[in-house]
Amino acid sequence: MEAARVEAARVEAARTEAARVDATRAEAERAEAARAEAARTEAAKAEAAKAEATRAEAARADATLAEAARAEAARAEAARAEAARAEAARVEEAAARREATLRAIGRQLDEEAARREAATVDARRSPSSSSVRRYRLFGRSDPDAEIILYAEAWSRKIQLNMTFDMIREAAQQPHTHPLVTVAIRSDGSVESVTFVQSSGVAAIDDAIRRIVQSQTPYQAFPPALARQWDVIEIRRTWYFDMAIRLY
Repeated sequence: MEAARVEAARVEAARTEAARVDATRAEAERAEAARAEAARTEAAKAEAAKAEATRAEAARADATLAEAARAEAARAEAARAEAARAEAARVEEAAARREATLRAIGRQLDEEAARREAATVDARRSPSSSSVRRYRLFGRSDPDAEIILYAEAWSRKIQLNMTFDMIREAAQQPHTHPLVTVAIRSDGSVESVTFVQSSGVAAIDDAIRRIVQSQTPYQAFPPALARQWDVIEIRRTWYFDMAIRLY
């Protein structure tokens, strides 16, 4: 019986130890599972935080790009608006200059027409203080068609023979359009160059004198004109842009 009790006690002790070992092992497994779950949870939180940080950074980058694009579009629009304003102002200024020039030419032509009429009467009907027979042509119209043809041929010779190179540099200076009377003798030589209105720039006035003299001799008067006149005085306003233009 004693032996049986000892054996029973041993068996019970073995069961107790086995139960304790099982409990310890189960506790260790639960602890390990808890640690693994905590690690997974922490990793998930870290991954979520990283993803959120990436999204936030992408959002900031997108916002920066969008803001830069808006700023660039605003600058481009402002530049286009400024260019449009400048172009409109340039066009308006050019139109105003053209209009002012046309008005000035119109006034000048009217004045020259009145002076021409008076000069024509004086030249044809009044005796001259000199024995030289003179005809004064003010403007580009006259009852005498042959006079007009001669004056236009004279003007074309000056305008078409590359004479602008002689005045190009001087003409860049601010100046008034000069009004010039050139007296041509019947043999095509130049009697005089007279400035009714100076350009206000000595270099331009000197260049005009050189241009007129450089093209001599001009066409001699046709026989019909030569029988009537010794000198024809041709008055023109000189303009300079890309060439010389006489009006």
